[in-house]
Amino acid sequence: MTEATLSNLPTAPAAAVFQPGTSDAEIEAAAAKAAGKRTATVYFWRWAILAVFLGGWELGVRAKWIDPFFFSSPVAIALRLKEWVVEGTSEGSLWYHLWVTMEESLLGFFSGSIAGIVAGIALGRNKMLADVFSIYIKVINSVPRVVLAPIFIMIFGLGLTSKVALSFVMVFFVVFSNAFQGVVEADRNLLANAQILGAKGWQLTRSVVIPSAMSWIFASLHVSFGFAIVGAIVGEFVGARYGIGLLINVAKGSFDAAGMYGAIVIIMVVALAAEYIMTLIENRLAKWRPAPLQEAL
Repeated sequence: MTEATLSNLPTAPAAAVFQPGTSDAEIEAAAAKAAGKRTATVYFWRWAILAVFLGGWELGVRAKWIDPFFFSSPVAIALRLKEWVVEGTSEGSLWYHLWVTMEESLLGFFSGSIAGIVAGIALGRNKMLADVFSIYIKVINSVPRVVLAPIFIMIFGLGLTSKVALSFVMVFFVVFSNAFQGVVEADRNLLANAQILGAKGWQLTRSVVIPSAMSWIFASLHVSFGFAIVGAIVGEFVGARYGIGLLINVAKGSFDAAGMYGAIVIIMVVALAAEYIMTLIENRLAKWRPAPLQEAL
């Protein structure tokens, strides 16, 4: 069996020992079986932990160990979500509120990500620019972003712009820091080899530096969408006419614990869906990367 054939086989557990003369098909079947077993085990424990957590929470409420006034209960939260989906909220359709929050989050996420990637690559490739602007970036980054919400609302009003601005700021610095670090830590040997072959300027950046920094950039994008949602929610919480943050604010004012936790569940579901989509995009764009260490064992 050649080295190229072995490199294309699914990875089997490190403890697996095959007898001499084992065929490629048998090794592939054993590896596929082990991978399927591991996946089933992972999903079993995920669902088991969730079931134990929710079951313990519900049991604690029914046994009066947990005060439902503050913590509600899984059943009450599920009923409130069902009411919102079927009948709408006191402030209007749930789907419209969700759409408003998603619009704010997506606009802030895309604009902040693009600006952060461009700025990170530009400053990472130009030491003079990095030295000049570094002090200003550090000063602005030291300001807690959430305190900017009242300022943006005062400047831009209660509409879409103020929430997008806050989401933008929440996302920009996370993406910028990773993009900058990824460019700075680009493989010097690859850069030297590319320069020997005649690459320079933008060609060097496009062909070597940006691919080298992609892992850093994608790592920041995985968490930055969550920050975009946080920015939109905080902005809506401070002042808004629509959005999930408004629903949380209204539920808080009426001491509706089920409503507050229900809105949080909606945000969690959206964030998990965004994380899943981001992972698919990353896997699609970065097929050239070697498998992570835990997958290669």
